[in-house]
Amino acid sequence: MPTTNPLAALFKRSPFKAMQEHMRCSVECARLVVPLYEALIAGNQDEVEAIKEKIYEAEDQADHIKNKLRTNLPRSLFMPVDRRDLLEVLQMQDSIADTAQDIAGLLVERPMEVPEPMQKPLMLLTARCIDACEQSAKVIEELDELLEMGFRGREATQVEAMVDELSRIEDEADELELQLTRILFQHEDEINPVSVMMWYRLIEWTGDLADYSKKVGNRLRLLIAR
Repeated sequence: MPTTNPLAALFKRSPFKAMQEHMRCSVECARLVVPLYEALIAGNQDEVEAIKEKIYEAEDQADHIKNKLRTNLPRSLFMPVDRRDLLEVLQMQDSIADTAQDIAGLLVERPMEVPEPMQKPLMLLTARCIDACEQSAKVIEELDELLEMGFRGREATQVEAMVDELSRIEDEADELELQLTRILFQHEDEINPVSVMMWYRLIEWTGDLADYSKKVGNRLRLLIAR
C-alpha cells in the first residue's frame, strides 16, 4: 500500500528535499518576528502572544522534520556530500527557527515596551535580517541543481554569487544592529535597567537570524570548494 506520509515521500526522493522543507519552516519562524515586533510596538500583547503561538507551531514542525532527517539520513549517501556536512547545515538552519522562538518566548514571558527612538531602527534591522534568511533559503533551494552538476560548473558559480549577496546582506544587518545598540545605550537612563539588558539580548538575537543564515551559505560554499 503506498505511503501517505509526506515526510516519507520527501526522504524517498532525496534528503535534500527534507533539508529544503526544513529551511522553509525555519524561515517562516523568522518571518513572523516582523509582525511580532509590530504588535509589540503597537502595545498589543494579545497579538504578541498569538504570533508567539504561530512561531512555536512552525518551530515544532521544523523540529519534526529535523528529527526525521537525522534518523533517516543514511550513513553513506553515495553523493559528493558528507553526511556530517549536511547535518551541520541542518543545525544552522534549525538555529534560525530556535532564535525566532527565543525572541517570541521572551516577549511573552516578560512583556516589553519599545522606546520610541528604537522603533524604526528595530524594524529596519528585523527586515534586513529576514532578507538574509530569505536569501539563505534561496541558496538551499539550489541543492538539487548542485547535486545534478556534482557541485561544479555554472550552477556552483551561481550559488557562490548568491552566497556573496547573502554575505553583503548580513554585513548590512550587522551595521543596523550596531546602530540600534548605540541608540539603546544613548537612552539607557530612560529605561528600566532590566529592560536595557533584555533589549540588548533581543537585539543580539535578532541579528543572529542573519548570522545563522550567513553560516548556512558559508557551509555550502565550503561544500562547493571541496
